[in-house]
Amino acid sequence: MLAVDTTFPPGAGYADFATLLEAMVAPLRLQTRRISVPEALWKVPGGPAWGERVNLIAARRTGRPVLGLYFHTDTVPAAEGWTRDPFALTREGDRLHGLGAADMKGSIAATLLALRAAEACGVPLAYDPQLLLCTDEEGGLYPGVRYLAEQGLLEGHVLNFNGTAAARIWAGCFGAFNLQLRIIGRGAHAGDMGGAVNAVEAGVPVMRALLGLQSDVARRTSALPAPPWWQGRPLAGSLAIVAAQGGTGSGGQVPAAFTLVINRRYPPEEDFAAAHAEIEATIHGALPPGATGQIDLVGHLMPTADPRGPHWPRWQAALSQGFGYRPDEFRAWGAASASDFGWVQRATGWHEVLLTGLGRADNAIHAPDEHTTTHDLIALAQSVLAYLAADFSPELIPAADAARDPRRPGQ
Repeated sequence: MLAVDTTFPPGAGYADFATLLEAMVAPLRLQTRRISVPEALWKVPGGPAWGERVNLIAARRTGRPVLGLYFHTDTVPAAEGWTRDPFALTREGDRLHGLGAADMKGSIAATLLALRAAEACGVPLAYDPQLLLCTDEEGGLYPGVRYLAEQGLLEGHVLNFNGTAAARIWAGCFGAFNLQLRIIGRGAHAGDMGGAVNAVEAGVPVMRALLGLQSDVARRTSALPAPPWWQGRPLAGSLAIVAAQGGTGSGGQVPAAFTLVINRRYPPEEDFAAAHAEIEATIHGALPPGATGQIDLVGHLMPTADPRGPHWPRWQAALSQGFGYRPDEFRAWGAASASDFGWVQRATGWHEVLLTGLGRADNAIHAPDEHTTTHDLIALAQSVLAYLAADFSPELIPAADAARDPRRPGQ
């Protein structure tokens, strides 16, 4: 899985990844279906995304209630500073290095391990698995799971693997959006500039203004409980210039265009439209004479409201089974990171989303030499297998699910 490049941007490897996963799930008797997000929903002229947005659903139908197992198949680009090949699995003792090892191709491997174990041991399941292998969580304009939800293709309840391996109760998360700003000047020969407008230089006051807004945004705190390692600091909004590109590197040309990408993370208490408008006003107010700015929304994830629901107690018990956590170790916290499940909540009317994953504070997610461990991968597989197994804590299966299981008439 690591060898298939699914980095976003651009997200051009989704079809190849779907082909690989179709072969991997075939021995598990899962029926597969490809669903592509229409280009009109995600394509931005001059934007960072290109290639077919192929989502894969792999499911088994026996009449039991459905458990959706959600994964995003994209990764961030490999950051500068990797000391290993990001597109290969490097095993060093208990550590498994590679781009996506923790976020989140390792979670796909753990789930396939759980399903293979269930097949090999003949474990009766409480739920029919529905794997949802989706596109564009790492910043795309129209995440695949949003499209699947809007098409009515999600069933049952969902276990989202975009979380941590900690004893965590998910309390929701921020929204995030990316704006692409293209500053247009007027190119010319550097030795005879005449009416030239240097687009890179025009970007300097714009960046200065955005950095001024950055400090204002950072003072907007949220009531969401912060992770334990935040040491009592509140979660707060953020604004960052995450990419800048322009010019040719030639001293003989005045650059005619300069592109910035701006990331804005906003708590549930903030309004997206207001946050978007504030940035646009800041940019237009800072552009010098002669330069123009084109601003495009190229990515957006809505905040996720508190996702707790009736399936949580059994999932917590399954996590304890796999990772060995005690009940008193679990803590509820939110995050300034974002999830595409805010869109799912809006599209479906569901609020409950179970959360898990391989994330830990020290495994370099989105950074050089990302890794997980064999211990966490196996513990996650054990947790998933426990939750799927019909004989695991059956008293914690919600009554509505038990009544729909054809093997348990009258319950």
